Amino acid sequence: MRVGISEPEESVLRLAQEFESGSAAELIDWVFETYGSNAAICTSFQAEGMVILDMAGRLASDIRVFTIDTGRMPTETYDLIDRVRDRYNISIEVNFPDQSRLEAMTVRHGVNAFYRGLNLRLLCCEVRKVEPLNRALAGLDLWVTGLRRTQVGTRAGTPKIELDKAHGSILKVNPLADWSEQKVWDYIKANDVPYNKLYDQGYTSIGCAPCTRPTQPGEDARAGRWWWESSDVPKECGMHYAPSSVPSHDGAGSSA
Repeated sequence: MRVGISEPEESVLRLAQEFESGSAAELIDWVFETYGSNAAICTSFQAEGMVILDMAGRLASDIRVFTIDTGRMPTETYDLIDRVRDRYNISIEVNFPDQSRLEAMTVRHGVNAFYRGLNLRLLCCEVRKVEPLNRALAGLDLWVTGLRRTQVGTRAGTPKIELDKAHGSILKVNPLADWSEQKVWDYIKANDVPYNKLYDQGYTSIGCAPCTRPTQPGEDARAGRWWWESSDVPKECGMHYAPSSVPSHDGAGSSA
């Protein structure tokens, strides 16, 4: 069954319910059997993304994969991208920030302005992540992500299939929505899936190098993301969930 972007939301809800008790592999297989090159996997090559890539690589050889290179990624992430290309023999579409917006932001606010306030951090995320994602999704009918319900509170209600109204009402598929962190790592170990070596150094969620640190025992898995912000600030960049404070589109932002 193919659900187009013109289908009512009720059809998407029914489809999500149908796949709720199914396996991640079954859902990924349906995605590429049904949508082909009009679907793509979006990954930052974290553990969840590697599970999805491994499953998809076993099911099809012509899957589309894209990532967002913010320009501030850890060396270990770039190393993993090369390993993924060699291991799975797939092309990876790399999307970069708009150079003019990036230059305007850094000239006005500095290279590491995100440490000075939430709005400046959100501005940086918008320029380096959100806007390139919007461009990457243009023309797609469906995108696949590694979101899980237990990653962070804002993701607790993540369905396996949803209508992504923020991106033109295309479909968004989250095959691992009902997986635990332990299940992710059990799969990686059982299938010898390559992973980011920063996990071996205490990292539990990996983003841009200056915005990510290892976590301590007992801390939330995403506590290492934007760790200088207060605990009541959602650990989101805007790619999946709109933050409560929206940065200015003229590159100004706020240091509040």
